[in-house]
Amino acid sequence: MTAPTSSRPAPVAAWHAVAESRDPAGLDALLADDVVFRSPAVHTPQAGKALTTAYLGAAMVVLGPELRYVAEWCSEDSAVLEFTSVVDNMSVHGVDMLRWGTDGRLTSFTVMVRPMKGLQALVTAMGAELTKGVG
Repeated sequence: MTAPTSSRPAPVAAWHAVAESRDPAGLDALLADDVVFRSPAVHTPQAGKALTTAYLGAAMVVLGPELRYVAEWCSEDSAVLEFTSVVDNMSVHGVDMLRWGTDGRLTSFTVMVRPMKGLQALVTAMGAELTKGVG
C-alpha cells in the first residue's frame, strides 16, 4: 500500500520530508499561492498559502512525533496518505488528500479524521496551537 520512496510523485516525497522534519519552512516551496486547505475542524475552506501554512504548521506541532503515515495511494496529480497519531491520549486515524498542479506545487490539502473523540481532541489542541501564533 505504501509507495516505495523512489516511486512517489515529487510533491508527495516533498510533503513527507516536511512532515518528518516538522519544519513548516519547507512549505513555502511546496504550496501554491492559491492553495486551499480543508480541515475537519473548520466548516469553510481556507484559501491561500499563509493560512494553509498556519494550519499545517500547527498540525506538525499537535500531531508531532506520534504522526505515522501507514499507507498511500498516488496518481498523476493527487494522493491520499493514511496516517495515525495520538493527541491528548486519544488515538487519531485519518487521511490527507493532496492535489497538485503541473508545477508540482500543492493546490489542495484536505484532512479527514476519525474517530469522533480523536477529532475532538485534535480540534481542541489545534485551536490552542493556532491561538499561540495570534497573541
